[in-house]
Amino acid sequence: MSGPGGPGPGGGKLDINRAGVAELEGALSGIGRRRARGIVRKREELKGFNSLDDLLHVKGITTRILELNSQRMTCRRRPSSEEAARVSPGLQGDSKAPVPQVVAEEEDVSGPWEPERSGKGSPGSGPEADDSSGRGAQEPVSSTVCGEQEEEEEEEEEEEGSCYSEEGEDGSNIYFYYTIGERWIDYLQRTEDGGLLRHVRPKMKRKSENGLDGRALSPGKKLCKGSEYSRTLGPCMPSPTTTFGDLRNAKAGQARRRRIPSVAPPPELQDWLRTFQRWSGPEKLLALDELIDRCEPSQIKYMMQVIEPQFQRDFISLLPKELALYVLSFLEPRDLLRAAQTCRYWRVLAEDNLLWREKCREEGIEEPLNLRKRRLLSPGFMYSPWKFAFMRQHKIDMNWRSGELKAPKVLKGHDDHVITCLQFCGNRIVSGSDDNTLKVWSAVTGECVQTLVGHTGGVWSSQMRDSIVISGSTDRTLKVWNADTGECVHTLYGHTSTVRCMHLHGNRVVSGSRDATLRLWDIETGQCLHVLMGHVAAVRCVQYDGHKVVSGAYDYTVKVWDPESESCTHTLQGHTNRVYSLQFDGTHIVSGSLDTSIRVWDVESGNCLHTLMGHQSLTSGMELRDNILVSGNADSTVKIWDIKTGQCLQTLQGPSKHQSAVTCLQFSSKFVVTSSDDGTVKLWDLKTGEFVRNLVALESGGSGGVVWRIRASNTKLVCAVGSRNGTEETKLLVLDFDVDLK
Repeated sequence: MSGPGGPGPGGGKLDINRAGVAELEGALSGIGRRRARGIVRKREELKGFNSLDDLLHVKGITTRILELNSQRMTCRRRPSSEEAARVSPGLQGDSKAPVPQVVAEEEDVSGPWEPERSGKGSPGSGPEADDSSGRGAQEPVSSTVCGEQEEEEEEEEEEEGSCYSEEGEDGSNIYFYYTIGERWIDYLQRTEDGGLLRHVRPKMKRKSENGLDGRALSPGKKLCKGSEYSRTLGPCMPSPTTTFGDLRNAKAGQARRRRIPSVAPPPELQDWLRTFQRWSGPEKLLALDELIDRCEPSQIKYMMQVIEPQFQRDFISLLPKELALYVLSFLEPRDLLRAAQTCRYWRVLAEDNLLWREKCREEGIEEPLNLRKRRLLSPGFMYSPWKFAFMRQHKIDMNWRSGELKAPKVLKGHDDHVITCLQFCGNRIVSGSDDNTLKVWSAVTGECVQTLVGHTGGVWSSQMRDSIVISGSTDRTLKVWNADTGECVHTLYGHTSTVRCMHLHGNRVVSGSRDATLRLWDIETGQCLHVLMGHVAAVRCVQYDGHKVVSGAYDYTVKVWDPESESCTHTLQGHTNRVYSLQFDGTHIVSGSLDTSIRVWDVESGNCLHTLMGHQSLTSGMELRDNILVSGNADSTVKIWDIKTGQCLQTLQGPSKHQSAVTCLQFSSKFVVTSSDDGTVKLWDLKTGEFVRNLVALESGGSGGVVWRIRASNTKLVCAVGSRNGTEETKLLVLDFDVDLK
């Protein structure tokens, strides 16, 4: 039975005769006497081949290599295979068999076994490398030993060894080992299945041939996995000189594969490939050029499909993390989420907390979201709280835009009276009515928590901060309430007519009355701090930023006040009818009037910067954020303006526009919500002005049903609805757009 050293495909053996070795010794002695000193050369056989021609079947052995070495070794063929079978068993598997001596001194002998010093290539870069520009570089080189070595002097290197290997045509490796310290050459045997078995002498030090780090195996170091003694050799590390097929097969799982399984290879294919391999680099390029010219377009397309993926580079993974994150910061959040699905490293980059913090700030999200109890979190993976906040907000926005409209909570109260004012903060809703009361509701449960009773006239204005509620009534008083207990903390006397408007800032509230005066109050003490007099008609709207008071009245004017000195710093004239609405951001004043115009003023100079024309009736409500103004008008339209340029950016109209006067509005960074006397609440896209959908549509709309007021938070919408003719019951509707994060 054939053992590892028995007759393989060659069936015999290759002998190196005494004359060939003597000639090689002479060449070595004349070139490298210092290192050849003391060499003991044993003359034995290299097993597994009948002749030099058999070596041509090993990948990496070329005719040129054999020609260059033909003077250094000769071969004799065994008389018969039977004799080989009789002789071989005694030699098979004998790890102590005599070792052939084909000694190659460093830097002295050119040939396939020629070693080079670390940093100057692999030992195989002799005539094989000179054979063609691509021959030596196209054959994969493997290392079977992984270790460490510190650089030593030339004399110290004599104690080290190295190896050189070439991949066989059958996928195995053929290794040529040399050592300087023990002065012997390792030998190879062809195994029964065609592989090559290495026999290693103990205490031998080998230097990795790959040339990457030039480190030898230090004492006590373990061999790489797969490179144990007396084991069929295989690659341990990727070679710096690899063919395109090696790259392709590596991506296919380190397994060689047939590229077109449905087609059997032609019998001449291997001869054709061997001929191609023997050519020089320029000759190969010329052949490829001619081959491409003879290919059909479909074949060229196939070549592109095979070649292009091998040269694609993941540049993000190659960049330093800081630069990679800087590149990713230019992506939109949607693209970041797609990039996170590319690979694990991209997922880590796309989960960067600072990256998502910037995306959140761009969207106006100011707080991160920690979901420690979320079950989907993978252990050991750092999830971004800012990303969670962004994703939650995105889902909320999608609920507003296209989510299922669940049945709203219905908060019934105030009988059939009109709800004149509405406040919404946190989970607390406060509604004021002309039935002389205010009601405090839970936005979560829909229950009426408190009913604030004490006014003797209808409530027409209110403000709220935390648990403090301030109300103004036709009974000419203001009242300060504790919403938690329902207690009236203060009753503020001073106005001589209906308190029609108010604005709260900190612990101070400014009230405007039909008695044409404004008063500044301290809600903690209940004292009236200042009285502002100057208007000659009812004050309809007021704004207060803690420093300046701005008021609009039925006398067609807007006044700017210094409350501390009780003086009017500017009287803004220009409107030709009553002023009904105001907005003030500390720099700009925006006033809406019954004369259909909207005016933008500079608070410091009192100059009119822009007159916004386009509405056809009374501007009943406005909201200002940064430089964006949204105005609602009795002409049933809503307009979006840029107060810095005076341009109308969008008009919310079209087939889905309101059919009656706009009663109230509110907008966010993405949406505009509007209500109307037609009994609907509509959602619009702020940037495009497109109608999104109806959020509320009363069945009595058009026949008396009205939406009087709306207030919205990020996740909830509160609507005060009713009718003036009894067709719709007075109530509050609460719509929830929050997402379930459990």
